[in-house]
Amino acid sequence: MNKLFLKGVKHGLPIGLGYLSVSFAFGMQCAEGGLSVLQALLISMTNLTSAGQLAGLQVMLAGSSLVEMALTQFIINLRYALMGLSLSQKLGPTMTTPRRMFFAFSNTDEIFAVASSQPEQLHHRYLYGLMLMPYIGWSLGTFLGAAAGAILPEFVCNALGIAIYGMFLAIILPPAKREKPVRIVVLIAIAASLMFNYASVLNQVSGGFVVIICAVVAATLGALLFPIKDESGVEA
Repeated sequence: MNKLFLKGVKHGLPIGLGYLSVSFAFGMQCAEGGLSVLQALLISMTNLTSAGQLAGLQVMLAGSSLVEMALTQFIINLRYALMGLSLSQKLGPTMTTPRRMFFAFSNTDEIFAVASSQPEQLHHRYLYGLMLMPYIGWSLGTFLGAAAGAILPEFVCNALGIAIYGMFLAIILPPAKREKPVRIVVLIAIAASLMFNYASVLNQVSGGFVVIICAVVAATLGALLFPIKDESGVEA
């Protein structure tokens, strides 16, 4: 087997193991929401985005429209377009357009971080190996979680189901502690979410649009309050 592919598999294995536990919680939430094991598995096999899948699941269970689903996924997953643009500068000549499209399917935050840290140009065999274990881990974890959620007592499912929220807290808290702009943006998003949950008129807005509005408002205010300066020192 090609050395570059095996190198990618080796680098992707820790990501896959991490995804296994997180997607287990997602699978349990699917089972709790009434989805079958097969339905949960198909969601994870055709998507590879933890935040997008979790938000999409809530939109589905709320019976929201396809427009809300599309807008929610667009806003939440827009960062992947920026990651793709950044990573495209490191892609080698073997990465043809079809191969780029194939890799884009699994260009998650963690895969992007590992791939972008490589000193050399990225070969398609390395990227295929890198994406393999995370994909297997995410799909397998979802399957196991959905299967367990169908047979475990409800109180156990509820306890294990908070694991996916723990992952998001683990992502948010370290940068929020270090950087004031991140901390402010998180607080803005929390405040907006609370308003939509408790305000008498705003709480009538469907869950899908709440996610979209909170994300856009927090990101926009963050950009206005804390503009990033380019290399010349000019605010962008």
